[in-house]
Amino acid sequence: MTQPVPHPGWPARLAWGPVELHPLRRRDAVEWSRLRIANEDWLRPWEPTTSQAWAVRHSPQAYRAMRRAIARRARVGTSVPFAIRVEGRLAGQVTVDNVVRGALRAGFLGYWIDREVAGRGMASLAVALVCDHAFGAVGLHRLQADIRPENARSQRLVERLGFTREGLLRRYLDIDGDWRDHQAWSLLAEDLPGGVLARWRETSGT
Repeated sequence: MTQPVPHPGWPARLAWGPVELHPLRRRDAVEWSRLRIANEDWLRPWEPTTSQAWAVRHSPQAYRAMRRAIARRARVGTSVPFAIRVEGRLAGQVTVDNVVRGALRAGFLGYWIDREVAGRGMASLAVALVCDHAFGAVGLHRLQADIRPENARSQRLVERLGFTREGLLRRYLDIDGDWRDHQAWSLLAEDLPGGVLARWRETSGT
């Protein structure tokens, strides 16, 4: 039987300084569950609406099911999902999802970071590494990040990395109990000829 060919740029491991990115691992279920439960107040306002209790939705069993689903999407080329580690400790996720090939060659960027790590530039570093990988080995031309207008921290992150705000998506996603407006931010492969990591280093003074 012919084995499926992995899609371009996957699987992959990326690293720079204290940040390492790798595919979600089976053995991280308990660590992921503890991290998500500890960050409930920090993350809930930006999460999709659900009737499940937070602890149930973020149990080790839920992680295993999520990981299997994400792995299937990664194998067929519609997702490029990474766990974020900061100084060796699990600290979040960053994913390019809903990847479309053909004439569009685009994906949607999503990410979250542990509150204990926020404010140190680690989330923006992780996103910069993934953007460069998406425009390089994965072969995409456009990345889009859809961010609620209330999420000023996330807006600052993508703006510092060179994303352009393109417009308002009215009542776009069912988030935290209601249909929420989102701002569409985009980055094109040609926007930063030196790369997104170089932009991160410039803006962070590293």
